[in-house]
Amino acid sequence: ARVGFDWPSTEGVTMKIREELDELETIERLGGETEEELGDIFFSLVNLCRHLRVDPELALRKTAEKFSQRFAYMENSASAEGKSLSEMSLEEKDKLWDEAKRI
Repeated sequence: ARVGFDWPSTEGVTMKIREELDELETIERLGGETEEELGDIFFSLVNLCRHLRVDPELALRKTAEKFSQRFAYMENSASAEGKSLSEMSLEEKDKLWDEAKRI
């Protein structure tokens, strides 16, 4: 970015992310190696964070914590119904996930 090799706006970065996602889908469909494409997506997301002035590590930590809290809610709710998540249908899990998001 300091030498001018950068997108002028977040729009360019988001277009690049979409491009990288398309490339990942193509490689996955063809049975190719996805690791490098995933790395490209991460790199593009970090660039978006930079454009938005967001610390990517902090954003990831916050979302991991949010996921953990929601998942704990799901486990506790299932347990209160006398069930475990592993024996619930995906539909039932999705319902609990949506409840956790509303809280």
